[in-house]
Amino acid sequence: MGGTNTDTDTGAGTGTGTGTAKQGGGLRERKKRETRELISDRATDLFIERGFEATTVAEIADAARVAKKTVTNYFPRKEDLALDHHEEFTGGFARTVAEREPGESALEALCRAFLTAVERHDPVIGFSGEPFARMIADSPTLVARLRDLHEQREDALAATLVTETGAAPDDITPRAAAAQLAGTHRALFRQLMDMTLEGTPNSRMADVLKESAVRAFGLLEPSLGDYARTAHAHTREGPPGR
Repeated sequence: MGGTNTDTDTGAGTGTGTGTAKQGGGLRERKKRETRELISDRATDLFIERGFEATTVAEIADAARVAKKTVTNYFPRKEDLALDHHEEFTGGFARTVAEREPGESALEALCRAFLTAVERHDPVIGFSGEPFARMIADSPTLVARLRDLHEQREDALAATLVTETGAAPDDITPRAAAAQLAGTHRALFRQLMDMTLEGTPNSRMADVLKESAVRAFGLLEPSLGDYARTAHAHTREGPPGR
């Protein structure tokens, strides 16, 4: 879940007074992103070098050449200095399902999104490098925080499934479906973490994960193959890649 922020600045306008105002706002937002990335990068360097628990917020502020309060303003929780993609991580499943393609089930959308992320070695799904993975594995605090983020991600997915299927408040189906889908992702995340700690090259990990994902998501096909399927022009059989 480490890595750089790839968001681009789209706030700049041109040609009018309104455009100038937008440009100013865009520059401010870009400066905030740059500051946030700088703090996170310096923190990660220190965490890897010294360990998460042994590194203080004051030391991070010194390394980033900002005030300690600036660090806490951007990152209220110390753990989020390391797990800086946490918002994308916890909201990713829900967003993927809400934005799934016509004719796609929740299972198919999540499998497709995962395979796409594997292709680009996305840090959000766990492509982080051995030093970063070791930093997490060696920190009880980060391991606990990561567990919490997995649970938040499952909760967000369950809530979206309720909305997307119109389920009644006492219907257990969305929660059960979310548990199965999130559990599969968690197993794949753990496999990726284990391979990373073993020093497996990214290309090899990607090959293994593709096979594992198709197999794991395929196990859910009998129960969730048509669950939360949108109106469609055509129907695929099974998760992508089968």
